[in-house]
Amino acid sequence: MRQRAVQHVTIHGHRQAYVKAGKGPTLLLLHGLGCTHRTWLPVLDSLARRYTVIAPDLLGHGESDKPRADYSIGAFANGMRDLLTLLGIDQVTVVGHSFGGGVAMQFAYQFPERTERLVLVGSGGLGPEVSTAIRAITTTGFHQVMGALTLPGVRHLGTAGLKALARTGLKEFRDFDEVAEIYQSLRDPRARAAIRHVVRAVVDWQGQIVSMADRAYLTEAMPMCVVWGDQDRVIPVSHAARAAELAPDARVEIIPNAGHFPHKDHPERFVKLLNDFIKTTRPATYSRARWRRLLERGPAPGTPLEVVDAPSA
Repeated sequence: MRQRAVQHVTIHGHRQAYVKAGKGPTLLLLHGLGCTHRTWLPVLDSLARRYTVIAPDLLGHGESDKPRADYSIGAFANGMRDLLTLLGIDQVTVVGHSFGGGVAMQFAYQFPERTERLVLVGSGGLGPEVSTAIRAITTTGFHQVMGALTLPGVRHLGTAGLKALARTGLKEFRDFDEVAEIYQSLRDPRARAAIRHVVRAVVDWQGQIVSMADRAYLTEAMPMCVVWGDQDRVIPVSHAARAAELAPDARVEIIPNAGHFPHKDHPERFVKLLNDFIKTTRPATYSRARWRRLLERGPAPGTPLEVVDAPSA
């Protein structure tokens, strides 16, 4: 797993960081909340053997700027369209992890003419349940408390503790190496402010407030794959079944012995699944007439359009 050179472009006055590798059909890889393009490093080299891979740091994350700005999922989708336009790329298979899955769904909804396939990995937007830690970001005082917890001595001790727990191999601490990276990034007050804006746009104290339920029927117009770790403790694996209910034509893959980052827990299996999905599906071809017919028809009768489950603790 080698590092990749990070490139930059300026979009609307803000610096956008991204990694580009490989040749072939384009994959747009979108990371989750508090993460960066580095979350894809375990699979990036393998994917680059077959595809052109674009892995950005979303605005407010990593090496991208962290302005006081619009951090809604619609704004993120617009930003990805503009990045692809600057790079001269017209169509992509968009792969989104966690919060990035919500951005991927929004991108496919806003720009179906540019979306060949949709891949959701432990994605948000499929039910209200989400970990207590993420809901806590929406609370008053998060910025100040996290500022104290990321002071140099406290941060170094906390990071070491998280990484030590990750090394135990216990499934309860499976994702703590990623948590440690996110914790480190929050030492930057601009990053803390950006994360808070991002989370408040999609989560409240009861859980996720953004859902694809009312528009899932539009995925009939493009191939969709849903990948989940069976031990995900951030967004429960039951949401994969929810995706299957909302989009019956979607391919659903549950990876055993994997947490919230199945592409890191089992990179070879993840790449194989993605390769097979792309190989066995035809890229969507946008038709305005078909899109209009879908909109006129709406969801199938009996499809639940609101998520009403009680959020988990």
